[in-house]
Amino acid sequence: MEANEASPPKIEAPRGMYPARLDDKGRMKLPAVFQEYFQSLAQAGEKKLFVTSLDRNTAQIYPPSVWRENEEFFFGYKDDPELAENVAFTANELGSESEMDGQGRITFSPELRRELKIENQPVHIYSFKGHIEVLSEEIFLQRKGKASENPQGNVRKLQVAGLK
Repeated sequence: MEANEASPPKIEAPRGMYPARLDDKGRMKLPAVFQEYFQSLAQAGEKKLFVTSLDRNTAQIYPPSVWRENEEFFFGYKDDPELAENVAFTANELGSESEMDGQGRITFSPELRRELKIENQPVHIYSFKGHIEVLSEEIFLQRKGKASENPQGNVRKLQVAGLK
């Protein structure tokens, strides 16, 4: 690439936690900032999304490029190949490809909705490590409680390690 050629801007995921809801057909209406994010991904060639769960506890929405990295990771994980195979199995059992529709909704498979008990329920979503995390109300409250146990101590420890 020549020095005067600019590289395309990196598409950044939204920051913050947002409420959402799955309707009775398993579609999650995305907040506007996530709609813009997924539209930007689609314009960059990443139209399909992989909606799944790795742990049968929370859902994840992966752009194809990030999911391909996970597939490569599973294939190359030599410390415990059976562990990688089990997590990949769960992801494929509960996962499905989806595209954001014209109304800003993403569809979750019936298996995923039932497993996570999020059918026709409110959820909380946020971006984390290249994908979108989707938490049921129950899991959100559990994580909030855990994160509230020692927030000042946690921040101090991370500041010592380099957090700005």
